[in-house]
Amino acid sequence: MGIPSVMVVPLLVVFAAGVYYIYNEAMRFMSKSLVRNKVVVITDAVSGVGTECAHLFHKGGARLVLCGTSWDKLESLFDTLTSDADPRETFAPKLVLLDFSDMDSMEDVVAEVMESYGCVDVLICNSSMKLKAPVQSISLQLDRNIMDINYFGPSTLAKGVLPSMISRRSGHIILVNSIQGRLAVPFRSSYAASKHAAQAFFDCLRAEVEEYGVVVSTVSHTFINASEPPPVTEPSPPLNPVAAYITSQLTHGVRPSVLANEIIQTVNRKRKEVLLAHPIPRVALHLRSLVPAALFAVLAAGVKDSVLTEQMQ
Repeated sequence: MGIPSVMVVPLLVVFAAGVYYIYNEAMRFMSKSLVRNKVVVITDAVSGVGTECAHLFHKGGARLVLCGTSWDKLESLFDTLTSDADPRETFAPKLVLLDFSDMDSMEDVVAEVMESYGCVDVLICNSSMKLKAPVQSISLQLDRNIMDINYFGPSTLAKGVLPSMISRRSGHIILVNSIQGRLAVPFRSSYAASKHAAQAFFDCLRAEVEEYGVVVSTVSHTFINASEPPPVTEPSPPLNPVAAYITSQLTHGVRPSVLANEIIQTVNRKRKEVLLAHPIPRVALHLRSLVPAALFAVLAAGVKDSVLTEQMQ
């Protein structure tokens, strides 16, 4: 007895979903085994994304070097990771104070990072400083500070660990960047400039070190949504389907856990470029390349609307 034709498509969908689920579970299992014994440096381990990465890599048996600007927060993370860990399966992390706004300390930081285990297999540059302000209100000092944290810091640390990677002909450098390293939006001038600079540096670096077996990856994401979803107290008036879809694309962002999973998969698959974005930002990227005038008009109209709204309040 044959399968009714109306059942073919649903069965194919279920089968495809099952295969996709099994594939993801297999990759998650492999992720833990592939990072075992690897020396992994996380430049901002006390941030939401950095903490999620620390948990994933620690469970996978990586030898972690956790960096951050707060010693208290680093010690708290250390206690969290080691309290329930099996010492036969995991390594106690090394802790290093790292503040990219203090560029004079970078030579000592590089030396301390390299002395932790003698080498670095994976460098995850996830430190970032955000800024939202009109261009005319941003001081030169603030411009320099954001460039230090978002560009000069990561590039200097990458240069510091690079000689060891080249001599070993092995290593992976990951820049956790923003989609604004590829698409600039109003009121983010200094932030977008620093992210564009970092994107360009690591794109150049990728080509220069490929012959030495060193992999360079960039992970570009939309804004990180670390907040918990608000509780539903009472049903709200339903939006029309188009409005509901647009609202969901603009407000959800990327969860730290999702971004951390993408980072560990990037390490395992050695992907060179990853884009984590909903359809609307992706469309904006295509508009920037194909029809830039249209995107500029949309962005300018958005600025005018925001100014008008402020004047009316």
